Amino acid sequence: MTTDQTTVRQTQDANPLWGGRFHQGASSLLEEINSSVHFDWRLARQDITGSIAHAEMLGARGVIDPTEATEIIDGLRKIEAEIASGDFRFDPALEDVHMNIEARLRELIGPTAGRLHTGRSRNDQVAVDTKMWVRDAIDRLDGLLHRTIEAVVDKALAHHADVMPGFTHLQCAQPVTIGHHLLAYGEMFLRDRDRLREARQRLDESPLGAAALAGTSHPIDPAMTARALGFERATRNSLDAVSDRDFILDYLAAGAILAVHVSRLGEELVLWSTPQFAFIDLPEDLSAGSSIMPQKRNPDTAELMRAKAGRVFGNLTAVLTVMKGLPLAYSRDMQEDKEALFDSADTLEVCVRATTAMIEGITFRPAKTALDAELGNAVATDLADWLVNARQVPFRESHLVVGGLVKFLEVQGKELKDVTPDVVSAYDPRFAGLPAEFLSVQHAVQRRDSPGGPAPALVREAALAMRDRNDRISPVRSS
Repeated sequence: MTTDQTTVRQTQDANPLWGGRFHQGASSLLEEINSSVHFDWRLARQDITGSIAHAEMLGARGVIDPTEATEIIDGLRKIEAEIASGDFRFDPALEDVHMNIEARLRELIGPTAGRLHTGRSRNDQVAVDTKMWVRDAIDRLDGLLHRTIEAVVDKALAHHADVMPGFTHLQCAQPVTIGHHLLAYGEMFLRDRDRLREARQRLDESPLGAAALAGTSHPIDPAMTARALGFERATRNSLDAVSDRDFILDYLAAGAILAVHVSRLGEELVLWSTPQFAFIDLPEDLSAGSSIMPQKRNPDTAELMRAKAGRVFGNLTAVLTVMKGLPLAYSRDMQEDKEALFDSADTLEVCVRATTAMIEGITFRPAKTALDAELGNAVATDLADWLVNARQVPFRESHLVVGGLVKFLEVQGKELKDVTPDVVSAYDPRFAGLPAEFLSVQHAVQRRDSPGGPAPALVREAALAMRDRNDRISPVRSS
């Protein structure tokens, strides 16, 4: 064997992907830090789908022989079946999911497998795989949120007229209804659906065909592969196509805001389930006990709904930090987007499922919420409004009058719930003729009939409208 032949053999053994440039194989340290197959195996289905579309296009355009394209596609479908059955073994030495699939394809069909990568780079390959994966993740999460909103509507309708305290600064403010309070979360979750779907719309471009960064001289048809993969169009700039990870950031940002909403609800469920609040009973199957205190029913599910937001925030920050200083086009840094993406998707999906289960499973105590709605002089604003409407007192003056009345009663250890209109009018004659119902929280809620308010009739109407809005959001396209 000549020296040149020996060199060729050594370089071929160095790495099946780039061996021609190297005389040695990678060190074990490079393999350890470089390998991603232990997490990017989750892209396998998308990788095969993208490769099939690419092979079909290559065959249709005559870039490779159509019989070779058919052979490649048949081999890829066999690999797809092996992965689905659990018979496929991902080898960390082959670095990533793409090389694992390509190596297995070579085992199945021989050198023809090498034709598949014509006009394609791992840069546009991983970009299209990840886009398809994020698209699927958005669709799953959107479907879960649809069910969550439906649970909110059901519970709000059941409690549309049940009074509870409304809070600002976690202090008693004005009475609302349980249904009204729940519908506020429904509005948040509807906005989350909007954000996810906007993110899906923005990612609706296929990067396949951009190759490494500068496209290819082969007569490919990116529009054909875009259509085959369910994208609206191909990307317009090859540099942007392979260096863009905005679609991941969009998903993670929308997920972070969703996690805020889930966390806020989780916090309220924790508070409401305490004996001090006693607004709700937790479902037993979503609660946990104590290893030492036999009486405990701990709100573990709600606490984890609250806590896991930090994990989602951290993943968003991690990917933002990875991307913030990268020059165009591709850098290996971008491999670090996958674990954060996969972890956030898993976390968000379990949290939304838990949210739905908690909403469906909690039992409200309307008698207790109604009693607590009377605490803290909750009808004070209604008295001030009565002075404005019945006695034409400027609101700022009526505010001072009612504030003085509250202080006057506080000295006596009383609140507005403890007195009659006679006591109020004795404090200030302008209250003469005050109807007794103005000291009732039920009346206060009934009067709040401005758009978006807590009047029971409005709450019921709003709940039904929310159901309609939730259902009218058109279903996403199936990938």
